Amino acid sequence: MSSPVSSVPGTALARQLAGWLPPGSDTARLDVAERLGQWLNVAEAIELRAARQALEQAAGRAGETPPSETRHRLHEALQAELQRVRGVLVRSIQAKDPLHRPDPSDPDVELALLHQRLNDVQRRMEMSVDALRQHVRQQLATCGPELAQLAALDAVADRLYAGREQRLLAGLPARLKARFVALRRAAPAEAPPEGRHWLDTFTEEFEQLMLAELDLRLLPVVGLIESLDP
Repeated sequence: MSSPVSSVPGTALARQLAGWLPPGSDTARLDVAERLGQWLNVAEAIELRAARQALEQAAGRAGETPPSETRHRLHEALQAELQRVRGVLVRSIQAKDPLHRPDPSDPDVELALLHQRLNDVQRRMEMSVDALRQHVRQQLATCGPELAQLAALDAVADRLYAGREQRLLAGLPARLKARFVALRRAAPAEAPPEGRHWLDTFTEEFEQLMLAELDLRLLPVVGLIESLDP
């Protein structure tokens, strides 16, 4: 089964945000490992270095590596769970009130509603993806020393990088507001329904951004599950 998310370099979220930048913006790229290294302070770097003992302990508790057939069945079961969780979250992102009609004459109200919708969706994503990631780690911990070490390493990485990721994703409302203002200023002054096209464009881009954030949050889970594929 193919992965539902993009590979790490050039995620959909990064590409969409980069497309909103004005021409000539500095978008210099760094190696992924270099970027991650810059996220750690001295104490966190020491903690990461000290994680070797935790990995060795995880390997010691893991027992024997299960047969390929057992790993394959677990791989398929976790893939199905991943698809289920993602499907629920996609539907929550795309859900719309059938009675709501955006009012181009009062766009600030629409922006406030989308901002609240963003907060609700991010909260659901964080809870659901965190629970799924923890469940997958627990399953890998029973699949032999190597996968148990991978699960333990992911737990360490999650602890070290989760705060920084949350702070970065918390900046999305400001990016959305800037995009909202840019589309509003560029739109010609026309009466509805033509005068609502820019608002429809923004709403569509909003959903695309939320879907891209979901796939970004799911990347570690996808990697853990794929490690089970014989």
